[in-house]
Amino acid sequence: MIAEIIPEVYDAAGKQVSQPFLHRKGPHPTFPMGRYVSQPLTIQCNTMGELRSFLVGCKYVSDKQLFGKEEYWQPPEEFENRRKGDCEDFALWTWRQLLGMGYDARFIGGSSGRYGAGHAWVEYVQEGKWYLLEPQRARVGESMPRLSTFNYQPKVSVSWDGKTLRYFAHKKPNSKVAWRVLTPLIWEYLRFWSWFWVRNSYRIPLIPWNILRRSLFRRGQWTLRKYKER
Repeated sequence: MIAEIIPEVYDAAGKQVSQPFLHRKGPHPTFPMGRYVSQPLTIQCNTMGELRSFLVGCKYVSDKQLFGKEEYWQPPEEFENRRKGDCEDFALWTWRQLLGMGYDARFIGGSSGRYGAGHAWVEYVQEGKWYLLEPQRARVGESMPRLSTFNYQPKVSVSWDGKTLRYFAHKKPNSKVAWRVLTPLIWEYLRFWSWFWVRNSYRIPLIPWNILRRSLFRRGQWTLRKYKER
């Protein structure tokens, strides 16, 4: 869920801008950003463990399935009641929780190799180091290997200090990672995922079944819609 950011491949700080969503491609907030930080929440996590426990109980559901819309950013108080939503909903709620825990955190919009363009996640800074938090990988564990951050490319971010919202634009760094830095990262990555699949080997036979089940469900929904149209 959390991985330390490698500065050579990820622009964590960005450059402050005044209108980050204006004329920019990608998703835009459904409400003004102030709406997402102004309303009280029922749940307040005190530790990363509590945060992860809540996220593990949440389910990814697309905006189309949940609201019948291409894009709808749920306010955090709605998400914690439904415990369903897409990446923006997971990230906005997680961002609010980190702010409540006293972290200097940001809501991030960008792209990820695993999730494609239009993805959202969270980052925070602690003791001079930046960390990426992927809410949808809560089931993986509280930490992730640092190499995982290579797949993420931030484009815009939002911070909140309790009084002022600030917006930042991000670019892909031009620098390259030296092999002396990259080699231990690869070893860390392989060791992490090998141990993860050893611990979760009993789930491997379920993967084909889950893929087939989702495929059949979509086909059933499509058939039902066609039937109703007739």
